[in-house]
Amino acid sequence: MKTDTITIGSFRLPLITVQTAIVGSGAASLNAAVWLDRFGVKDTLILTERMGGGTSNNTGSDKQTYYKLSVSGGGADSPQEMAKSLFDGGSMHGDLALVEATLSPQSFFNLVSLGVPFPHDRMGGYVGYKTDHDPRQRATSAGPKTSMLMFQSLAAEVERRKLSVMDNVEVVAILTAPDAGNTPATRCVGLLCMDRSKLSEPTRGLFVVNAVNVVYGTGGPAVLYQYSVYPDVHTGATGIAFEAGATGQNLTEWQYGLASTKFRWNVSGTYQQVIPRYISTAPDGSDEREFLNPYFDSMRTLTRDIFLKGYQWPFDPRKVRDFGSSIVDILVYHETIVRGRRVFMDFRHNPSSTGNAKLGEFAFDDLDPEVHTYLKNSHALLSTPIERLMKMNPPAIDLYREHGIDITKEPLEVAVCAQHNNGGLKGNLWWESDLKHLFPVGEVNGSHGVYRPGGSALNSGQCGSLRAAQFISKRYTQTAPDATTFAGTVAGQVTAKMEMINGVMAGQPRLQTPQPCHPCADSACTCVPSAAMSASTPAAAALVEYRQTLQRRMSSAGAHLRKLATVKEALTQARQQLAQWSKCKADDPAQLPYALKNRDAIIAQIVYLAAMEEYLAKGGVSRGSYMVLDTAGELPCAGLGDEFRFALGEDDLKDKVLEASYNAASTSVTTAWTPRRPVPPDEGWYENVWADFREDRIVRE
Repeated sequence: MKTDTITIGSFRLPLITVQTAIVGSGAASLNAAVWLDRFGVKDTLILTERMGGGTSNNTGSDKQTYYKLSVSGGGADSPQEMAKSLFDGGSMHGDLALVEATLSPQSFFNLVSLGVPFPHDRMGGYVGYKTDHDPRQRATSAGPKTSMLMFQSLAAEVERRKLSVMDNVEVVAILTAPDAGNTPATRCVGLLCMDRSKLSEPTRGLFVVNAVNVVYGTGGPAVLYQYSVYPDVHTGATGIAFEAGATGQNLTEWQYGLASTKFRWNVSGTYQQVIPRYISTAPDGSDEREFLNPYFDSMRTLTRDIFLKGYQWPFDPRKVRDFGSSIVDILVYHETIVRGRRVFMDFRHNPSSTGNAKLGEFAFDDLDPEVHTYLKNSHALLSTPIERLMKMNPPAIDLYREHGIDITKEPLEVAVCAQHNNGGLKGNLWWESDLKHLFPVGEVNGSHGVYRPGGSALNSGQCGSLRAAQFISKRYTQTAPDATTFAGTVAGQVTAKMEMINGVMAGQPRLQTPQPCHPCADSACTCVPSAAMSASTPAAAALVEYRQTLQRRMSSAGAHLRKLATVKEALTQARQQLAQWSKCKADDPAQLPYALKNRDAIIAQIVYLAAMEEYLAKGGVSRGSYMVLDTAGELPCAGLGDEFRFALGEDDLKDKVLEASYNAASTSVTTAWTPRRPVPPDEGWYENVWADFREDRIVRE
């Protein structure tokens, strides 16, 4: 890594030249950094908003799953079989599925070697269990904090290898250059970044990164939704990738499910299997009701559905009919979004028949046989949900206590939340975007299809980042251009962004070349102390309202209940809101990253809504984790209005992948349906593979 300065017009900015820049500090980004170092790429730099601030280190569930090839017992499995399971979910390219299956043992045992405590038996077998959309027993878990343990182990390895990390950095733009040898004719050449500890300096902390490659591990665009289980500190940065020319795919495909909102955590597994009481209140906490009761015809059905949400946690429109478990998600949505009330899970009391006497009272003898057997075998036929939870999973109680919530004494507020984006940026067989030299890894890479086995995202992030490191180490090891050449390439892009920032900071001093602020000329000095982002000033309040507006729009129009007319209107509003972005001003430099993130979010929202509009206009039916509303369709259950009728039928689009590209000049979105590539046949004739390997023909586009 080399540091210098770069002159662009009248501005002089710090310049970092590095072979490969890695954006983000989640498990996928850190894994890429470790593998690059192992493969001999020593000139790397990790740039992150906050080390440990992403989803890897801040999310989990009752038993957070890691999906991998079966590596124990006598059950038959193979990469081809696992690839088929991934491919069968629909709208996933078969070659990507085969890569994720083939590399899963290597990626899994890499984590084991780094210290992630996945359980094994006394023979050394890493046993598995079945997860959703899994025909085998490929799933494993290190407990509720599996991804956190992955992050911690990888972060320790990054530190042990003394890899370079810059914390508190916001990526403002992906810088590009013409690349006549490829289609589209652009490639990533670096980044424009902002050091958030230097926002009060005359240059607002801006610096430029000159890099041959950028590994992009920014996670999903969590900032889009009002109801989200993503950690508050995670927002994503997909919009600036679209703006730079990267194509998205499968942007329609998200996963939604019930999660707590005060402390964001999935309420799956035993949280549901102990059968808590569901209640709603007015916004001020008054008028408590057991709101599920009027819709059910028996306590057995009600308690079964709550129980099944434990391992049928993601919302699934196929589990709505005949009082399937996903009817709970719809009724929670109806209570929160339509009625504007708050919903809670109450572990202190069993469900009762209040408001619907025909339900009958809660009794173990009246439970569905599957539910009764599970609780009996778990020695959990105890009086209250909290007693059952204390017996079956005491760490689940401790987890909330660690975050100031005592579910033994108070109900837990929940909502149907965005949990994971199955789509994202398009990547090839080596996880390289069509914007060459940009490698999206982790959740920002849209390799998943419609349905994915639980835990496959963690596997995908590890396999994809390994794959990117392999390609970079073999094919993209050239030296970055000198500062003068680089400045000539990116001058226009950097100047435009700096002028945009000047516009946001109207009324504040314009960007200028930094001067010593006092006689010591300390480059780390800031003359004006930074202030935390809050709504304490009119400008700050406007910025907060801007974000809340786009989030409310997405949770209402682009979440697990969708309708073509509503999505069209939301897209029109999003474009109008982008046009209004320049009118939002910051009256404190500390507000600048928040303002820029708003712009990233509204661009991403436009592209995502445009993809949803295209899918619905094509006659797309309910699938994955969302329901397509259709007044001519069927009603989820009696008691809901006709606006909840939905279309469920044969998915004629599952053999295609929907791609979406953004035009920054016009804010238009171009969509295309690409036939998905099949799972490649076995090419494992040893002599041929060995020859290709010896002669370095394996790694190729």
